[in-house]
Amino acid sequence: MGPLFGAVLARALDAEWERLRRPDPFVVLEAGAGRGVLARAVVAARPACSAALRYVAVERSPALAERAGDDLGAEPAAMVLGPVADDDDETRFMSGEGPLVTVLHEVPLGIEVHVVLANELLDNLPFRLLHRDAAGWSEVLVGADGDGPPLVEVLVEAPAGAAAAAERFAPDARPGARIPLQQAAVEWVRRSLQVIGTGRMVVIDYASTSATLAARPWRQWVRTYRAHGPGGSPLEDPGSQDVTCEVAVDQLAAGARTPDADRSQADWLVHHGIDELVEEARTTWHERASLGDLPAMAARSRVGEADALCDPAGLGAFRVLEWEVRQ
Repeated sequence: MGPLFGAVLARALDAEWERLRRPDPFVVLEAGAGRGVLARAVVAARPACSAALRYVAVERSPALAERAGDDLGAEPAAMVLGPVADDDDETRFMSGEGPLVTVLHEVPLGIEVHVVLANELLDNLPFRLLHRDAAGWSEVLVGADGDGPPLVEVLVEAPAGAAAAAERFAPDARPGARIPLQQAAVEWVRRSLQVIGTGRMVVIDYASTSATLAARPWRQWVRTYRAHGPGGSPLEDPGSQDVTCEVAVDQLAAGARTPDADRSQADWLVHHGIDELVEEARTTWHERASLGDLPAMAARSRVGEADALCDPAGLGAFRVLEWEVRQ
Protein backbone atom coordinates (compact mmCIF):
# COMPACT_ATOMS: atom_id res chain seq x y z
CA MET A 1 0.00 0.00 0.00
CA GLY A 2 1.03 3.58 -0.60
CA PRO A 3 0.71 6.72 1.51
CA LEU A 4 -3.04 7.35 1.04
CA PHE A 5 -4.10 5.72 4.31
CA GLY A 6 -1.65 7.93 6.20
CA ALA A 7 -2.96 10.99 4.38
CA VAL A 8 -6.52 10.23 5.50
CA LEU A 9 -5.31 9.53 9.03
CA ALA A 10 -3.61 12.92 9.00
CA ARG A 11 -6.98 14.50 8.25
CA ALA A 12 -8.53 12.57 11.14
CA LEU A 13 -5.78 13.84 13.45
CA ASP A 14 -6.46 17.38 12.29
CA ALA A 15 -10.14 16.94 13.13
CA GLU A 16 -9.28 15.76 16.65
CA TRP A 17 -6.75 18.58 17.08
CA GLU A 18 -9.43 21.10 16.17
CA ARG A 19 -11.97 19.41 18.47
CA LEU A 20 -9.49 19.69 21.34
CA ARG A 21 -8.93 23.39 20.52
CA ARG A 22 -5.48 23.02 18.99
CA PRO A 23 -3.30 21.86 21.87
CA ASP A 24 0.44 22.41 21.49
CA PRO A 25 2.07 19.98 21.96
CA PHE A 26 -0.40 17.56 20.35
CA VAL A 27 0.80 14.09 21.36
CA VAL A 28 -0.11 11.15 19.13
CA LEU A 29 1.00 7.66 20.18
CA GLU A 30 1.04 4.79 17.70
CA ALA A 31 1.30 1.36 19.35
CA GLY A 32 2.94 -1.38 17.32
CA ALA A 33 4.47 1.10 14.89
CA GLY A 34 6.69 -1.45 13.15
CA ARG A 35 9.12 0.17 10.71
CA GLY A 36 7.32 3.50 10.98
CA VAL A 37 5.58 3.30 7.59
CA LEU A 38 2.33 4.83 8.86
CA ALA A 39 4.15 7.50 10.84
CA ARG A 40 6.10 8.54 7.73
CA ALA A 41 2.91 8.78 5.69
CA VAL A 42 1.20 10.92 8.33
CA VAL A 43 4.12 13.34 8.59
CA ALA A 44 4.54 13.47 4.80
CA ALA A 45 0.88 14.48 4.43
CA ARG A 46 1.71 17.75 6.24
CA PRO A 47 -1.41 17.95 8.40
CA ALA A 48 -2.51 21.31 9.77
CA CYS A 49 -1.45 20.15 13.23
CA SER A 50 2.15 19.60 12.10
CA ALA A 51 3.71 22.41 14.10
CA ALA A 52 2.15 21.02 17.29
CA LEU A 53 2.55 17.35 16.43
CA ARG A 54 4.61 15.08 18.67
CA TYR A 55 4.41 11.58 17.19
CA VAL A 56 5.42 8.74 19.53
CA ALA A 57 6.04 5.47 17.68
CA VAL A 58 6.01 2.58 20.16
CA GLU A 59 7.61 -0.62 18.88
CA ARG A 60 8.81 -3.52 21.06
CA SER A 61 11.04 -5.16 18.44
CA PRO A 62 14.53 -3.65 18.76
CA ALA A 63 15.29 -4.28 15.09
CA LEU A 64 12.07 -2.65 13.87
CA ALA A 65 12.39 0.23 16.32
CA GLU A 66 15.93 0.95 15.10
CA ARG A 67 14.76 0.90 11.48
CA ALA A 68 11.85 3.21 12.31
CA GLY A 69 14.12 5.61 14.15
CA ASP A 70 16.50 5.84 11.21
CA ASP A 71 13.76 6.25 8.61
CA LEU A 72 11.81 8.80 10.63
CA GLY A 73 14.76 10.89 11.75
CA ALA A 74 13.59 10.29 15.30
CA GLU A 75 14.62 12.55 18.15
CA PRO A 76 15.31 11.58 21.78
CA ALA A 77 12.12 11.30 23.83
CA ALA A 78 13.25 14.05 26.21
CA MET A 79 13.41 16.51 23.31
CA VAL A 80 10.03 15.51 21.88
CA LEU A 81 8.03 15.04 25.08
CA GLY A 82 9.93 16.71 27.88
CA PRO A 83 9.94 20.33 29.03
CA VAL A 84 12.86 22.63 28.32
CA ALA A 85 14.30 25.44 30.42
CA ASP A 86 13.63 28.99 29.33
CA ASP A 87 15.57 32.14 30.17
CA ASP A 88 13.90 32.47 33.56
CA ASP A 89 14.91 28.94 34.54
CA GLU A 90 11.30 27.86 34.36
CA THR A 91 10.31 24.72 32.50
CA ARG A 92 7.89 24.63 29.64
CA PHE A 93 7.13 22.59 26.56
CA MET A 94 8.51 23.74 23.26
CA SER A 95 5.67 24.88 21.03
CA GLY A 96 5.47 25.30 17.30
CA GLU A 97 8.51 23.08 16.68
CA GLY A 98 6.79 20.06 15.14
CA PRO A 99 6.42 17.67 13.65
CA LEU A 100 8.77 15.84 16.00
CA VAL A 101 8.98 12.04 16.17
CA THR A 102 10.42 9.73 18.78
CA VAL A 103 10.58 5.92 18.88
CA LEU A 104 10.15 4.06 22.18
CA HIS A 105 9.98 0.40 23.20
CA GLU A 106 7.20 0.93 25.75
CA VAL A 107 4.29 3.30 26.27
CA PRO A 108 5.66 6.31 28.17
CA LEU A 109 4.13 7.17 31.53
CA GLY A 110 3.48 10.56 33.01
CA ILE A 111 2.79 12.47 29.79
CA GLU A 112 -0.50 13.75 28.42
CA VAL A 113 -1.41 11.80 25.30
CA HIS A 114 -4.18 13.12 23.06
CA VAL A 115 -4.55 10.28 20.53
CA VAL A 116 -3.65 6.60 20.74
CA LEU A 117 -3.55 4.67 17.45
CA ALA A 118 -3.41 0.90 16.99
CA ASN A 119 -3.46 -0.33 13.41
CA GLU A 120 -3.71 -4.15 13.21
CA LEU A 121 -2.32 -4.60 16.71
CA LEU A 122 -5.03 -6.25 18.81
CA ASP A 123 -5.38 -9.24 16.47
CA ASN A 124 -1.73 -10.07 17.21
CA LEU A 125 -2.09 -10.23 20.99
CA PRO A 126 -2.21 -13.65 22.71
CA PHE A 127 -5.63 -15.24 23.16
CA ARG A 128 -7.11 -18.40 24.65
CA LEU A 129 -9.15 -20.75 22.48
CA LEU A 130 -12.33 -22.34 23.88
CA HIS A 131 -14.14 -25.31 22.32
CA ARG A 132 -17.79 -26.16 22.89
CA ASP A 133 -18.65 -29.83 23.32
CA ALA A 134 -21.66 -31.73 24.59
CA ALA A 135 -20.50 -31.51 28.21
CA GLY A 136 -19.70 -27.78 28.17
CA TRP A 137 -16.57 -25.82 27.35
CA SER A 138 -13.08 -27.19 26.88
CA GLU A 139 -9.88 -25.23 26.36
CA VAL A 140 -7.63 -25.91 23.39
CA LEU A 141 -4.06 -26.31 24.56
CA VAL A 142 -0.94 -27.38 22.67
CA GLY A 143 0.97 -30.57 23.33
CA ALA A 144 3.89 -32.53 21.87
CA ASP A 145 3.35 -35.93 20.30
CA GLY A 146 6.54 -37.87 19.69
CA ASP A 147 4.79 -40.28 17.31
CA GLY A 148 3.12 -37.66 15.13
CA PRO A 149 3.40 -33.99 14.23
CA PRO A 150 5.67 -31.99 16.53
CA LEU A 151 2.71 -30.07 18.00
CA VAL A 152 -0.89 -31.21 18.42
CA GLU A 153 -4.11 -29.88 19.92
CA VAL A 154 -5.02 -31.08 23.40
CA LEU A 155 -8.55 -30.49 24.70
CA VAL A 156 -8.87 -30.15 28.48
CA GLU A 157 -11.76 -29.12 30.68
CA ALA A 158 -11.85 -25.32 30.70
CA PRO A 159 -11.21 -23.66 34.08
CA ALA A 160 -14.41 -22.44 35.70
CA GLY A 161 -13.71 -18.76 35.01
CA ALA A 162 -12.91 -19.33 31.34
CA ALA A 163 -15.95 -21.59 30.88
CA ALA A 164 -18.22 -19.01 32.50
CA ALA A 165 -16.82 -16.27 30.25
CA ALA A 166 -17.33 -18.39 27.13
CA GLU A 167 -20.90 -19.17 28.17
CA ARG A 168 -21.58 -15.50 28.79
CA PHE A 169 -20.20 -14.36 25.44
CA ALA A 170 -21.59 -17.20 23.29
CA PRO A 171 -24.52 -18.81 25.14
CA ASP A 172 -26.02 -20.28 21.95
CA ALA A 173 -22.81 -21.86 20.66
CA ARG A 174 -23.37 -25.36 19.28
CA PRO A 175 -21.14 -28.38 19.93
CA GLY A 176 -17.98 -28.02 17.85
CA ALA A 177 -18.03 -24.23 17.98
CA ARG A 178 -15.01 -22.26 19.14
CA ILE A 179 -14.45 -18.74 20.44
CA PRO A 180 -11.38 -16.80 21.52
CA LEU A 181 -11.01 -15.28 24.97
CA GLN A 182 -9.02 -12.10 24.44
CA GLN A 183 -8.03 -10.88 27.87
CA ALA A 184 -4.73 -9.48 26.58
CA ALA A 185 -6.62 -7.24 24.16
CA VAL A 186 -9.01 -6.16 26.91
CA GLU A 187 -6.11 -5.24 29.19
CA TRP A 188 -4.39 -3.34 26.39
CA VAL A 189 -7.53 -1.26 25.76
CA ARG A 190 -7.99 -0.58 29.47
CA ARG A 191 -4.38 0.54 29.97
CA SER A 192 -4.27 2.60 26.80
CA LEU A 193 -7.41 4.53 27.72
CA GLN A 194 -5.71 5.47 30.98
CA VAL A 195 -2.78 7.22 29.25
CA ILE A 196 -5.09 9.62 27.39
CA GLY A 197 -5.75 12.89 29.17
CA THR A 198 -8.50 14.23 26.94
CA GLY A 199 -8.73 12.87 23.43
CA ARG A 200 -9.41 9.71 21.48
CA MET A 201 -8.24 6.16 20.89
CA VAL A 202 -8.53 4.67 17.41
CA VAL A 203 -8.21 0.91 16.88
CA ILE A 204 -8.25 -0.54 13.35
CA ASP A 205 -8.55 -4.28 12.93
CA TYR A 206 -10.58 -7.23 11.75
CA ALA A 207 -13.36 -7.34 14.33
CA SER A 208 -16.59 -9.16 15.08
CA THR A 209 -18.51 -10.46 18.12
CA SER A 210 -18.02 -13.64 20.10
CA ALA A 211 -21.39 -15.05 19.03
CA THR A 212 -20.66 -14.41 15.37
CA LEU A 213 -17.23 -16.00 15.65
CA ALA A 214 -18.79 -19.06 17.31
CA ALA A 215 -21.07 -19.50 14.29
CA ARG A 216 -18.15 -19.50 11.83
CA PRO A 217 -15.39 -22.07 11.21
CA TRP A 218 -12.58 -21.10 13.57
CA ARG A 219 -9.89 -21.15 10.89
CA GLN A 220 -11.71 -18.26 9.20
CA TRP A 221 -10.93 -15.99 12.15
CA VAL A 222 -7.70 -17.51 13.44
CA ARG A 223 -5.46 -16.69 10.50
CA THR A 224 -1.78 -17.24 9.83
CA TYR A 225 0.48 -15.24 7.52
CA ARG A 226 3.93 -15.93 6.16
CA ALA A 227 5.89 -13.80 3.67
CA HIS A 228 2.89 -11.51 3.03
CA GLY A 229 0.63 -14.45 2.19
CA PRO A 230 -1.57 -17.01 3.94
CA GLY A 231 0.26 -19.45 6.18
CA GLY A 232 -0.55 -22.95 7.34
CA SER A 233 -1.91 -24.45 10.53
CA PRO A 234 -1.26 -22.34 13.64
CA LEU A 235 0.77 -25.30 15.00
CA GLU A 236 2.93 -25.54 11.91
CA ASP A 237 6.59 -24.42 12.08
CA PRO A 238 6.39 -22.30 15.27
CA GLY A 239 8.08 -18.93 14.88
CA SER A 240 7.90 -18.93 11.09
CA GLN A 241 4.49 -17.30 10.67
CA ASP A 242 2.20 -14.77 12.31
CA VAL A 243 -0.84 -16.10 14.17
CA THR A 244 -3.71 -13.60 14.32
CA CYS A 245 -7.25 -13.60 15.67
CA GLU A 246 -10.22 -11.38 14.83
CA VAL A 247 -11.09 -9.03 17.67
CA ALA A 248 -14.30 -9.71 19.62
CA VAL A 249 -15.65 -6.21 20.24
CA ASP A 250 -18.14 -7.42 22.84
CA GLN A 251 -15.27 -8.69 24.97
CA LEU A 252 -13.55 -5.30 24.80
CA ALA A 253 -16.81 -3.63 25.82
CA ALA A 254 -17.40 -5.98 28.74
CA GLY A 255 -13.84 -5.90 30.05
CA ALA A 256 -12.87 -2.32 29.32
CA ARG A 257 -15.41 0.06 27.75
CA THR A 258 -17.85 0.05 24.85
CA PRO A 259 -16.44 1.95 21.85
CA ASP A 260 -18.12 5.27 21.16
CA ALA A 261 -17.99 4.50 17.44
CA ASP A 262 -17.72 1.25 15.49
CA ARG A 263 -17.77 1.43 11.70
CA SER A 264 -16.14 -0.13 8.69
CA GLN A 265 -12.79 1.14 7.51
CA ALA A 266 -14.45 2.15 4.24
CA ASP A 267 -17.00 4.32 6.07
CA TRP A 268 -14.31 5.81 8.31
CA LEU A 269 -12.13 6.71 5.32
CA VAL A 270 -15.05 8.36 3.54
CA HIS A 271 -15.92 10.29 6.71
CA HIS A 272 -12.39 11.71 6.82
CA GLY A 273 -12.22 12.74 3.19
CA ILE A 274 -10.72 9.94 1.12
CA ASP A 275 -13.09 10.79 -1.75
CA GLU A 276 -11.75 14.33 -1.89
CA LEU A 277 -8.16 13.11 -1.97
CA VAL A 278 -8.97 10.60 -4.70
CA GLU A 279 -10.72 13.23 -6.79
CA GLU A 280 -7.63 15.44 -6.55
CA ALA A 281 -5.54 12.49 -7.70
CA ARG A 282 -7.85 11.80 -10.66
CA THR A 283 -7.56 15.42 -11.72
CA THR A 284 -3.76 15.27 -11.54
CA TRP A 285 -3.73 12.02 -13.52
CA HIS A 286 -5.91 13.43 -16.30
CA GLU A 287 -3.79 16.56 -16.51
CA ARG A 288 -0.41 14.78 -16.53
CA ALA A 289 -1.10 11.30 -17.95
CA SER A 290 0.44 12.28 -21.28
CA LEU A 291 3.65 13.25 -19.46
CA GLY A 292 3.92 10.03 -17.50
CA ASP A 293 6.00 11.78 -14.87
CA LEU A 294 6.28 10.97 -11.17
CA PRO A 295 3.29 13.12 -10.06
CA ALA A 296 1.14 11.40 -12.70
CA MET A 297 2.19 7.94 -11.58
CA ALA A 298 1.66 8.82 -7.91
CA ALA A 299 -1.84 10.11 -8.69
CA ARG A 300 -2.75 6.96 -10.60
CA SER A 301 -1.43 4.82 -7.74
CA ARG A 302 -3.54 6.74 -5.23
CA VAL A 303 -6.74 5.91 -7.13
CA GLY A 304 -5.88 2.22 -7.09
CA GLU A 305 -4.94 2.34 -3.44
CA ALA A 306 -8.29 3.89 -2.55
CA ASP A 307 -10.11 1.02 -4.25
CA ALA A 308 -8.15 -1.51 -2.19
CA LEU A 309 -8.59 0.36 1.09
CA CYS A 310 -12.36 0.56 0.64
CA ASP A 311 -12.95 -2.90 -0.85
CA PRO A 312 -15.75 -4.46 1.29
CA ALA A 313 -14.35 -7.92 0.56
CA GLY A 314 -10.86 -6.92 1.68
CA LEU A 315 -9.33 -4.07 3.66
CA GLY A 316 -12.58 -2.13 3.64
CA ALA A 317 -14.03 -4.79 5.95
CA PHE A 318 -11.71 -3.79 8.77
CA ARG A 319 -13.52 -2.16 11.68
CA VAL A 320 -12.47 1.19 13.12
CA LEU A 321 -13.26 1.39 16.83
CA GLU A 322 -13.05 4.75 18.57
CA TRP A 323 -13.19 5.71 22.23
CA GLU A 324 -13.47 9.33 23.36
CA VAL A 325 -11.84 10.26 26.66
CA ARG A 326 -12.92 13.30 28.64
CA GLN A 327 -11.33 14.44 31.87
